[in-house]
Amino acid sequence: MEGEPVNVNEFQELARQALPKIYYDYYSGGAEDEYTLKQNVEAFQGITIRPRILVDISRIDLSTTVLGYKISAPILIAPSAKHKWAHPEGEVATARAAAACDTIMILSYRSTCTIEEVASSCNAVRFFQCYVYKRRDISANLVQRAERCGYKAIVLTVDSPRLGRREKDIKNKMVNPQLKNFEGLVSTQVSTDIGWLRSITNLPVLLKGVLTHEDAIKAVEVGVDGIVVSNHGARQLDYVPPSISVLEEVKPLILAVGPACSSQLLDFST
Repeated sequence: MEGEPVNVNEFQELARQALPKIYYDYYSGGAEDEYTLKQNVEAFQGITIRPRILVDISRIDLSTTVLGYKISAPILIAPSAKHKWAHPEGEVATARAAAACDTIMILSYRSTCTIEEVASSCNAVRFFQCYVYKRRDISANLVQRAERCGYKAIVLTVDSPRLGRREKDIKNKMVNPQLKNFEGLVSTQVSTDIGWLRSITNLPVLLKGVLTHEDAIKAVEVGVDGIVVSNHGARQLDYVPPSISVLEEVKPLILAVGPACSSQLLDFST
């Protein structure tokens, strides 16, 4: 590719050229047949703009708030793993970029930099993504470290009772490294318990991985502070709907059950 990249697709092509195939496939791949992965892209492409004319565009403000924190535009950095496979500074570099863009980064529990390293990298609003493990001392350790380090919310991922079957990783014989945040701990199976999580932290809890109105209502009923509509970047269960396509199904019911949650309804592709 000639010249500097001018859009996201060109950055993706540069990544394909620069990264070893095993790492690029990990970042870009989805589960099973990758049907939902394709649908994620096509669903966004199907959304069109209704242009208005003869309006004042001298001052354009895309800023919004999430959990009361103001960001420059309704775009956050969703939790994603193993940034050091793409860049030697890993999630520290990502955190600095988020701060420079005045937005929120959600640090993945599978990060290749520690909770503490990312927290000390820059002054910015950060959330921490986690699971509740059957060995709850592991979850408690991560959540309490995040709270001590100034993270502003916990994003509990609930759509991964099992790891998705990612066929590219299988073909590449992908071996996961020891994760920095788990040094001295043992990885265990995941369970979900909102009440227990609330008992160990004062931070707001967002629920990530909701795709149906039934689960949205359930989330509100158990008292979460926000909902992240997500199909895990199509990396968990294939042949589920693209995240953006279920917003209309989820949001009206959230408004009906709990208006306070309406401003905390987020859509992540990952």
